[in-house]
Amino acid sequence: MSEERVFARTLVTSALPYANGLIHLGHIAGAYLPADVFVRYKRMRGEKILFIGGSDEYGVPITLTALKEGISPKDVIDRYHSANAESFAQLGISYDLYGRTSWDLHIDTTQQFFKNLHAGGYIHEEDMELWYSVQSDRFLPDRYVKGVCPRCGYADANADECESCGAQYPPHDLREPRANIPGDSSTPVLRNSRHWFLDLPQFAERIKSWLDEHPEWRANVKGIAYGWVGDLRTRCITRDTDWGVPIPLDDPGAASKRIYVWFDAPIGYVTNTRQWGIDVHGDADAWKPWWKDQDTRLIHFMGKDNVPFHTVIFPAVLLGQGDFILPDQVPGSEYLNVFNRQTGQTEKGSKSKGNMISVRWILEQFDPDVIRYYLCAIAPESKDSSFDWDDLAARYNGELCDVVGNFVHRSLTMAVKNFEDQVPQPGVLDAEDQAMLDAIPAQLDLIAEALDGFRFRQGLERFIDLGRKANVYFDGKQPWVTRKTDLERTATTLYVCCQVVHALAYAMTPFLPGGAMRLAAILGVTLGKGGPEGGADVWEEGKRLIPAGTPLNPPQVLFPKLDKDRIAELAEIHRNGGAM
Repeated sequence: MSEERVFARTLVTSALPYANGLIHLGHIAGAYLPADVFVRYKRMRGEKILFIGGSDEYGVPITLTALKEGISPKDVIDRYHSANAESFAQLGISYDLYGRTSWDLHIDTTQQFFKNLHAGGYIHEEDMELWYSVQSDRFLPDRYVKGVCPRCGYADANADECESCGAQYPPHDLREPRANIPGDSSTPVLRNSRHWFLDLPQFAERIKSWLDEHPEWRANVKGIAYGWVGDLRTRCITRDTDWGVPIPLDDPGAASKRIYVWFDAPIGYVTNTRQWGIDVHGDADAWKPWWKDQDTRLIHFMGKDNVPFHTVIFPAVLLGQGDFILPDQVPGSEYLNVFNRQTGQTEKGSKSKGNMISVRWILEQFDPDVIRYYLCAIAPESKDSSFDWDDLAARYNGELCDVVGNFVHRSLTMAVKNFEDQVPQPGVLDAEDQAMLDAIPAQLDLIAEALDGFRFRQGLERFIDLGRKANVYFDGKQPWVTRKTDLERTATTLYVCCQVVHALAYAMTPFLPGGAMRLAAILGVTLGKGGPEGGADVWEEGKRLIPAGTPLNPPQVLFPKLDKDRIAELAEIHRNGGAM
């Protein structure tokens, strides 16, 4: 099993968001925050780990946005790539490279993949019936057509899939089709169009065998993957459009078509790793160990809607290259919904309802640690969860501020005030002192166990639990009382508390990098950065006792409380569709 194996390096990717809109909290909770927490933790462990992401800049959603706004697809992707890259950076999503699929390098990478599959006999041509607009004199791919879902009856389904029930179907099954492009009010008709197909059934046995090697994966991921493998069919990988990667074949019919975005998008991980190697090492081959060495661990983070592409389709594409590794883990999350307190109902987040919360907007309201804490606390790892403004305030104030922040502040304030701005010299340790000190490495090990197992909610809970144990210890020892009667006892208590504060700085780093940096500055410690080259295991430093006499800088409030009236104002703005 993968947990028992030691890898030389780890490559982490998170699903590429479409560059046709602003990223929202559902994206962050499902794919990007879990990936960042994991990567930051592994960097602390000194492992060689590379974190690759980027924008998905081809496909029908891009061209639809461009048509509706009367601008070019390039204008669309430039706008949203920049905006989303900035939001990721502000939120602390610590990519080693955040790239683009519109790069020339990506065209080269994708075409190499396509040609290898074509030469290996895994790609063939077929005629298929597609919707055609006589009025616009063009085929209408994917979202260029709307109609009634043949499975659930949803009235606004796309040509080949339904956003309501998740069904996928041949375009000709769509009922009551209508054109979905500006200025076209026609009813489409079916016409034949010749396209290229990936012969997925040829990979069925190998994919099934690979999935069988990973019983440790989340149940939702395994269920989706096995469901697809049990019913594999050839899949069209080209579209009638002029926006995308050109088909690298000397065929007259290829000129008016492009490679389908869901074929080229995951290949963007490879492109961006290639670009990283060139940028950092000046070496066009530096990417190869990360994708072709069997001692590399590949991990894809994503929401469950992307699971089929990363557990079936992209693995088939990789297998067709002959020498690429397959993912060792695919942590797929469920959905983040929105709780409406006015109706008492949980709603699916959607642009049409206006209930989505953009990262850019919420970063204007809060410190990034507020967002990171709450989304990790309600992470939809095994089932859907809901964003709730009142719950955000209650959990952030009641858990992070009252438990961890309060303990850190009162411990350091008393130490600085009463013991000359330094860690006090302890007296004889009693059983309670020793039990608290023993709890530090034990709790850090429990946090590490959760993070290694991709249980990020549990890891955060165990971090808070260390704060709870420390508060029980602090309250039991009553240093504010003993300060007047037994200064040595007070010194011993605060010495132990400083050790817990030191450990909390390390334990919070993967989850709350901003607060961790502020606390590290007070303690005068370095939390380490790590990265693709590896380094020292600084996580273990969190278990080390800092010596008495270590200087302490003046403490500050790490996590200021949220004002309930302000939360109510933001909730009202959100309800009125102003959070985008």
